[in-house]
Amino acid sequence: MTAYDLTGRRALVTGGAQGLGESYARALSASGAKVAIADLQERGAEVAADLGEGHHFVKHDVTDDASWQAAVDSTVGALGGLDIIINNAGVEITSLIADIDPAEAKAMLDVNVLGTVLGLKHGLRAMRPGGPAEGGGTIINVASVAATIAFPGISVYSATKSAIDRLTRVAAMESGKLGYGVRVNCLFPGLVPNEMGAGLANDVSELGLFESPEAAVQAVVELTPSGRLAEEQDITDALLFLASDESRFVNGAALQVDGGMGM
Repeated sequence: MTAYDLTGRRALVTGGAQGLGESYARALSASGAKVAIADLQERGAEVAADLGEGHHFVKHDVTDDASWQAAVDSTVGALGGLDIIINNAGVEITSLIADIDPAEAKAMLDVNVLGTVLGLKHGLRAMRPGGPAEGGGTIINVASVAATIAFPGISVYSATKSAIDRLTRVAAMESGKLGYGVRVNCLFPGLVPNEMGAGLANDVSELGLFESPEAAVQAVVELTPSGRLAEEQDITDALLFLASDESRFVNGAALQVDGGMGM
């Protein structure tokens, strides 16, 4: 059990088959929550099975409205309710602005922005009074430090993550005004040296923006007052706080967990 007790909570994590999404799912489970892994990758079923009895996998396309409805219905049916949604699924494709491929830009907009919009839509509908998981809850949208800095090579990705911040604040206001009982917050992770982080370092180096992947990483560290990259536990601890009752009066907030990089 972690410092935050989520015993009895039911959570849906998009993009939970790998990377930070998998870390979020494992941290939620370790805190006592039952977790539904929602992902297009079948590996999500392995993660759910590894978490143990009571956890769930649902194959899910975050860009599709009907898939969202099915994922929420499946989660409520399998877990007996829904209290937490983590809108984590995301795509990052590195490119210079002068060379942007419209198809790649659209892919990021679809997954990162539309996927979050639909997660908010179906999460609020499910957890509001009269919904299949009525009783309120919390939705955590995962943005990125990229939304707060001007890092070269990730313009469209940065724009999509900035949009998630605005969506979060409006959703929190609507939920409050309409008495839904759902808190909506946003998490801004710093760069983690996982597969996605390593891929970004390689990509910006290949574009000629940095002399090497190591130089790209060093540039990030130099921009960070804490003097290091993020570790997965740095991010998961913050997510658990937002999911817990300890953050009960935190709503419409953007929690930066980036070592000060985006201040």
